[in-house]
Amino acid sequence: MELVEGDDLSLSQLVGDHDCMQALTCYHAGMPRQLTIRNVPDEVGKRLDRLSRDRGKSLNSVVLDILTESVGVDARRARLERYATWTEEEASSFDDALASQRVVDADIWR
Repeated sequence: MELVEGDDLSLSQLVGDHDCMQALTCYHAGMPRQLTIRNVPDEVGKRLDRLSRDRGKSLNSVVLDILTESVGVDARRARLERYATWTEEEASSFDDALASQRVVDADIWR
């Protein structure tokens, strides 16, 4: 297909519908969600601006912090963290237990 300047072609016309869907799926799978919030009351906007200044963060970062806290994402991670991390003492104890199981009994394996 030869393209001429000014042609208005969609991605699917260039690469085919199947390839287009794969490309869009891959693109959106790795992208964070984008939200647009409309009709923010003046008082809420002013308070968010003040929080942004007070915290030395962008308005977007402040709103993300507030949303993350309000839906409990960090709280859930904190609860699950106890299952995903070990202290040095726990890891050492586990390694010691495995070491005794890794010993090969030469009489059995002849």
